[in-house]
Amino acid sequence: MASSSPGSSPDRVVLVTGVSRDLGRRSARQIATDPTVARVIGVDVVPPRGDIGDVSFVRADIRNPVIAKVIAKENVDTVVHMSVISTPGSAGGRGTMKELNVIGTMQLLAACQKAPSVQHLIVKSTTTIYGASNRDPAMFTEDMEPRRQPRSGYAKDVAEIEGYVRGLARRRPDVRVTTLRCANVIGPHVASPLMSYFRLPVIPTVLGFDARMQFLHEQDLMDVLVHAIRTDLPGTFNIAGDGILMLSQALRRLRRPTVPLPGFAVGGVGSVLRSARLADFSPEQLSFLTYGRGVDTTRMREQLGFEPSFTTEEAFADLASGLMPTGGRIERLLTAAIDRLPPPDAPVALSAVGAPAGGGERG
Repeated sequence: MASSSPGSSPDRVVLVTGVSRDLGRRSARQIATDPTVARVIGVDVVPPRGDIGDVSFVRADIRNPVIAKVIAKENVDTVVHMSVISTPGSAGGRGTMKELNVIGTMQLLAACQKAPSVQHLIVKSTTTIYGASNRDPAMFTEDMEPRRQPRSGYAKDVAEIEGYVRGLARRRPDVRVTTLRCANVIGPHVASPLMSYFRLPVIPTVLGFDARMQFLHEQDLMDVLVHAIRTDLPGTFNIAGDGILMLSQALRRLRRPTVPLPGFAVGGVGSVLRSARLADFSPEQLSFLTYGRGVDTTRMREQLGFEPSFTTEEAFADLASGLMPTGGRIERLLTAAIDRLPPPDAPVALSAVGAPAGGGERG
């Protein structure tokens, strides 16, 4: 079990990136309530929408070297990097998304490297880095590599980001670097490609496959960030709720109609949905919906000392409780049709259907 660092004090100054998005804003606000934290500075290119509590907002672009001035001026000792975008649409296109993710992270890490005040860096990463394929192990541990290296998209961005983070750890061994590889975060306030998929009125699935899924509840994400700040423990950790939920089980609990399609057809539907801005079906999203992914969380529990409040099943149940079922009418029609069928032991009317098959000879 990890314990709080002896140097822990209420004088911590924490900088949180990506606070214009809801999860970043709410995470920064929760960090500000921690008694070991004196101040929280939230950074983004646009102001957050909603109450930020005791968080001080600074308008700054982490792609710009000005972020180094913010860190130095505020005497920041802990940096929580949450400004990694998973959807090109929200960033204005794939080029802008890559620039925000990769170039922004490079500038932030360069600022951390130059700032003598920085002692701890926490990076919200993702289990998407492991990919999803038919060659995957049952559970990925933190030491495993993806079976297929990502060539584009969000997964490639995350792989590059983690590479730069490891580089900082080598150049500044005095800085404690904590990388949290979070499973798909779900909850009523989450905006992500997977959440857009679950919110579709009719959900396409890949014919012949039933993906394994792990989830992390949004509250557990905020809790693990606070926990990581308190414990000051370096390392890379898979973060996910206990248990596995099959995609078919998840969709039944949503009570929404599904349409099984061949993989190429799901990709085609995804292109239409992406154009309509209803969902983002990237190649990595399609792979995940085909094969799924499982990660081992032993290190999270035994070394980091964190236990999520929600299991995978409980996290999804909380999500499902807030989504209106769209398949109710179809279910009612099917039930009504079944109710109109005669019971199995009902006598057969010969005048209507003739003699039953296999009957005796006529006299």
